[in-house]
Amino acid sequence: MDQFITNLMSRMTLKEKIGQLNLLASGSIVTGEGKNGGVSEKIKNGEVGGLFSLTGEKNLRAAQDIAVRQSRLKIPLIFGLDVIHGYKTEFPIPLASSCSWDMKAIENAAKISALEATADGICWTFSPMVDICRDGRWGRMAEGSGEDPYLGSLIARAMVRGYQGNSLSTGNTMMACIKHFALYGGVEAGREYNTVDMSRLRMFNEYLQPYEAAVKAGAGSVMTSFNTVDYIPSAGNKWLLTDLLRKQWGFKGFVVTDYTAIQEMVNHGVGKDLQEVSALALNAGTDMDMVSEGFLNTLEKSIAEGKVSVQSVDTACRRILEAKYKLGLFKDPYLYLSRKKAAKTTLTPANLKAARDIAAETFVLLKNDRRLLPLQKKGTIALIGPMAEAGPQMVGTWNVVSDPNLCPSLVKAMKESVGNNADILYAKGSNVCYDERLQENMSWGSIKWDSRKPEDIRAEALAVARKADVIVAAIGEPANGSGECSSRSDLTIFDAQKDLLQALKDTGKPVILVNFSGRPTVMTWEDRNFNAILNVWFGGTEAAPAICDVLFGDKVPSGHLSFTMPKSVGQIPIYYNHLNTGRPLGNEKWFTKFRSNYLDIDNEPLYPFGFGLSYTTFKYGPLTLDRNTMTGNDSIRASITVTNTGAYDGDEVVQFYIRDRVASISRPVEELKGFERIHLNRGESKTVNFVINADKLKFYNSQLQYVCEPGDFDVMAGPNCRDVQTCRFTLQ
Repeated sequence: MDQFITNLMSRMTLKEKIGQLNLLASGSIVTGEGKNGGVSEKIKNGEVGGLFSLTGEKNLRAAQDIAVRQSRLKIPLIFGLDVIHGYKTEFPIPLASSCSWDMKAIENAAKISALEATADGICWTFSPMVDICRDGRWGRMAEGSGEDPYLGSLIARAMVRGYQGNSLSTGNTMMACIKHFALYGGVEAGREYNTVDMSRLRMFNEYLQPYEAAVKAGAGSVMTSFNTVDYIPSAGNKWLLTDLLRKQWGFKGFVVTDYTAIQEMVNHGVGKDLQEVSALALNAGTDMDMVSEGFLNTLEKSIAEGKVSVQSVDTACRRILEAKYKLGLFKDPYLYLSRKKAAKTTLTPANLKAARDIAAETFVLLKNDRRLLPLQKKGTIALIGPMAEAGPQMVGTWNVVSDPNLCPSLVKAMKESVGNNADILYAKGSNVCYDERLQENMSWGSIKWDSRKPEDIRAEALAVARKADVIVAAIGEPANGSGECSSRSDLTIFDAQKDLLQALKDTGKPVILVNFSGRPTVMTWEDRNFNAILNVWFGGTEAAPAICDVLFGDKVPSGHLSFTMPKSVGQIPIYYNHLNTGRPLGNEKWFTKFRSNYLDIDNEPLYPFGFGLSYTTFKYGPLTLDRNTMTGNDSIRASITVTNTGAYDGDEVVQFYIRDRVASISRPVEELKGFERIHLNRGESKTVNFVINADKLKFYNSQLQYVCEPGDFDVMAGPNCRDVQTCRFTLQ
């Protein structure tokens, strides 16, 4: 590879080298403020290194033809796309998948996504998004894996392995892109593209771990974030891109910006014009400019003025060419373009089954008093709510090339599920909200506005409800109520739907809430007033059938929250692995003067991190340690036996947490350090072991040294971060 690229670069002009650093948007599906024009001519002139958002084998082949037949050096293009949670077969949104705690299923979903995308010409995905997020107001929380760095790191590794496999040159794997580097999930006020400001200690101990895990897993590329890091935009941050990413972590791939991020550095106030910020970005370690075309149009001038070196251009160009070489594009520019392969690979029965299976694993049963669930396939069931007949909404955000119209609605899926054994009655019940414009923005017009009076829509639903034995309320936010640039200031159920729920409650019929969301929902009122709540997120192509699998007991819910669900937006940011305060509230439930608490609400979340119920019950035996002291060179084994004491076979996620009781800096009250997803038949028991070694106890100290310090530690085990047993041991 080195010899090939050295030979190629010796024949390239400076303009052609800079051209490899230019990533353009071409196609009908583009996010951001615009797209590039004159693309074909630029490709012919050697001024384009890659394209994204261009889809369809015919279009991609035409673009590659220009590159390898009409350009001087015939360097192939790299084709990228936001394959976020599937290609044609859509899997659950990433936040939902994280609630499965199933690394094998997550890796398999990424593998299938790569198989489908590469069969259609795409060899580079802008995924995984590994940003830690503790503020549900941020819409892009839907695209990540929640609040925990340990769980997020395991998912990041699984997705990179799924996309890239053991080799990038097989033609059925694609290059992953870690995003958004770095800290993007920490935006202030949960507002998209906003400021991020945190200490280096918080970065290293809480936010950077998933990025590093994905780098260590071999991800081929990294995407910069829109925010500042230490008051410097990440695309121009040399400490971030060179000192940390390359020198400290050993990253060998290339760095690409997010959409127009170089151009936007001017808005941040770190440069006066595109030339200045482009030079800053290249010198910082950015290799590829997405859409801004600052590199293409200004670097030659900056080199002439001594602001950028030719060597810096050569280094960035080599990294791009290495990626193309590893993808096999120099050997066969059309390696990823096969109509026959695409027809045999996409939307296969096996792919759809995998999507349906993992979707069922992601649903989190939050409440099931009076054992309303599972439903029996008999009698009359009223399905009411604006999400009940919204089939295209089931896919969720970032469904770039899939056909949402292939997704059955929940109404259709329920009727197919019960057959002739039960009657399914349907009514819309309400619009998503009372604000037509807001509904349009969240559903992109695919949920039609009902212009009738709200009370008339509701009356129709109540007439249906009175005929039923049980009511299933399909409520929540539309698919684009979360996702990029979908920040919200209020996370409660929308006004129109809350009025509908109150009316359904007043019928006296049993009501089951099925909540669609891409973020935490504040359901304090709903938790008080309804006996059954199932969070189903956005489950992808097979979401509706998977929901029916769980509602009717063909599958048992097993999802566990990968984030904390607050009682009030006023508690945000709220997360389980927080530091203690000098005046903790302790065991008090209500306001106590001169303690860290609120006047009007207690400190506890509505549902804690790791929480999730099942149709069966699990009994945890005593937590035991095989020893209570250790040195840095040995380990302790924690063990706990879990028994399925209920009436159904089911899966449980057994979680292990550690607390460092005394350290040189303040440490979290608990941190997830291990878990195991286990299957137990009725009456079956299994002992789960957790090995504690020095690596499980390490943290970054005030000098940013990665150390473990002697002292006392608590190890905790249970079904979530709150309901745990605790043992203590000492590191000598």
